[in-house]
Amino acid sequence: MSKVNIEGKLELFNEHWQPKIVGELKGQYVKLEKFQGPFVWHHHDAEDELFLVVKGRFRMEFEDRSEWIEEGEFIIVPRGIEHRPVAEEEAHVILFEPISTLNTGNIQDRLTLPELETL
Repeated sequence: MSKVNIEGKLELFNEHWQPKIVGELKGQYVKLEKFQGPFVWHHHDAEDELFLVVKGRFRMEFEDRSEWIEEGEFIIVPRGIEHRPVAEEEAHVILFEPISTLNTGNIQDRLTLPELETL
């Protein structure tokens, strides 16, 4: 058991769309990620995801609508829901996801990360 300084961990990397593992609890990873620009449209067949904005904001796009997630807010995307995060400016986000979650879900492309770095 040791505390995690979120800001300190975020200072350790600059890449966008490359989540880093900073904790684990009960089958879930706690990840930090920097968003900028659009991500890929995707869904997760078996995993729900929680996105919590630490700094900045981003827009979560769905097939029928979009929702701005502001600093200090979170959104839960249920399994099976097609979605795409888009950040017009850099946003810092904490993700809570099952360990089995592939960042691009049902899509395999240049942004797919089969293994994540732990900070």
